[in-house]
Amino acid sequence: MNNLPGEHFTIEWLLGRLDRRSFGIVMLVMSLVAMVPGISLLIGPLLAIPAFEMILGRSGPSFPKRIAVYPLRSSALAGIVKRALPLLAMLEKIVHPRWPISPGLSRRAAGLAILALSGLFLAPLPLIQIVPALLVALIALAYLEEDGLLLCVSLLATLVLMLVTTAAIWGAVLGWMHITG
Repeated sequence: MNNLPGEHFTIEWLLGRLDRRSFGIVMLVMSLVAMVPGISLLIGPLLAIPAFEMILGRSGPSFPKRIAVYPLRSSALAGIVKRALPLLAMLEKIVHPRWPISPGLSRRAAGLAILALSGLFLAPLPLIQIVPALLVALIALAYLEEDGLLLCVSLLATLVLMLVTTAAIWGAVLGWMHITG
C-alpha cells in the first residue's frame, strides 16, 4: 500500500481509486460488518442507500461530504488490505469472470437484491442478520469479479429467502388474526 496519501486518507480518496469496483467493495465491507450482532440494525438502512444508487445506474456510491472527507488512519487501511489479500487470492480461484452479464444489468440486479435484503437487517431477532449478510457478500463478490453464474445463484437465493420471509410474516399475521378473533 505504497500509494496511500500520507498518514490519513478519506473515503472520497478511496472511492476515487476504486473506480468501477467501488460499489462492490462498499457492499462487501458493509456486509461483513453487518454480521456483527447489533450493528446490523444500523447497517441495514445504510446498505439501502448505495443499493438504491446502483438501481439508478450511478457509477459509484456517494456519501455525505462530512463523511467522505473525514480523515482516517492510513495504517488501518494498510493493515486491512494486508490481512485481506490472502483471502482474496483464495476467493479469486473460486469466484472469477464467467457468464458475462452487461454491467448496467448486473449493477441494477445486484442493487435491487441488496435493497430487498437490507430490510431483513432490521428484524429484532438474534443472529437473523447472518443469512442476508452472507447473501449481500456473495452478490458483492459476484459483482466485483463479474461472475454472472455466482450473481444468478445469489439472486436466486435472495428470491428464496424473501419468499420464505414473506411466508413466515404472512403466517404470523394469520396466526395473530386467528388468536385475536
